[in-house]
Amino acid sequence: MKEIVQDGAGVLRDIAKPVPEGLFGTPELAQIIEDMKEALDPELEGVALAAPQIGVPYRIFIVRKDRTVSPPPIPERDAAVSQDSPARIVVAENEVYINPEIIKTSRRRATMDEGCLSVRGIYGTTRRHERVTVRAREVDGSRFERGAGGLMAQIFEHEIDHLNGTLFIDHADHLIETRHTHGE
Repeated sequence: MKEIVQDGAGVLRDIAKPVPEGLFGTPELAQIIEDMKEALDPELEGVALAAPQIGVPYRIFIVRKDRTVSPPPIPERDAAVSQDSPARIVVAENEVYINPEIIKTSRRRATMDEGCLSVRGIYGTTRRHERVTVRAREVDGSRFERGAGGLMAQIFEHEIDHLNGTLFIDHADHLIETRHTHGE
């Protein structure tokens, strides 16, 4: 399984390369996306991941849609089998954004709490647009646009920042560091 690279790794500060035309629809591209999913899945606080975060310098990010809803659903492996259970059971649903670009933003911005799987244990507040529209491509190369507000708009901006070599700590305020002892 691919490891999530941490702040200090050069790939996080480089501008990621566009996925070339010849890569769309190939097993190589499918494997990159599968590696991203496998890296993100065990990270219960993670809602999205950019390819540079696993050391791949391409303009790709994925979003775990099931982790963007409130209240969060019960993960499939922890779900009770009871038919009477009112809990929603959702299998991991990933959206893939290849060569994404922000094509529209709202004028209004909001201050939001933020963290990052590549900057573990540090959290802060950022000012993000309340609404963002992204144009991107699917694995097969087809094009699509997606507009979103709130958390999804924040995710779009955070992940595209990654593709441009920017980490949230570069522009966050009120940074705090938490320490996890892991039994020490």
